Amino acid sequence: MKVDHKTALLLIDLQKGFEDIAYWGGGRNNLEAEQNASIILKAWRDKKLPLYHIQHCSTTKGSPLEPNMPGHEFIELTKPIENEPIIQKNVNSAFIGTDLKNQLEEKGITKLVIVGLTTDHCISTTTRMAGNLGFETYLIEDAIATFDKIGVNGEKYPAQLIHDTALASLHGEFAQVITMSDLLGQLR
Repeated sequence: MKVDHKTALLLIDLQKGFEDIAYWGGGRNNLEAEQNASIILKAWRDKKLPLYHIQHCSTTKGSPLEPNMPGHEFIELTKPIENEPIIQKNVNSAFIGTDLKNQLEEKGITKLVIVGLTTDHCISTTTRMAGNLGFETYLIEDAIATFDKIGVNGEKYPAQLIHDTALASLHGEFAQVITMSDLLGQLR
């Protein structure tokens, strides 16, 4: 992977509402995801590479990610700074109902690096669409995370299992799954 000005970083749903682990399932994997995303963001900013903050604007009543809720705000670690684009969405894909694809194409971006929350929802959906739209896509496995899930028969699935199976479904078909250190090695 060659990181250059045709490579954009997508920071997906790094919002305060996801700090409420109980609301989202009671357990979570990769508690370092946000810290790792912030390290990648700093490296991206240092190289002056294109990046986009994706913000979920939930339409579900009572969701911590509703626009009028404190959880809608970006976390401090990866908060946008002046002139960094913010794409607001209200579905799982950063491409549906937004102009993200047009913005990327206007800048000649052909590669995407994806970090954020949550692995099996907005990360997976955006990654699948990015791959289907023809972007060379890289998913940073240690800069994303998810929560425990309850199955259709009431069984509880741990977050790490949900994370691992989502990555297995994406890798090699919609994206290449790599680590933060793999990515940072390409930025040096």
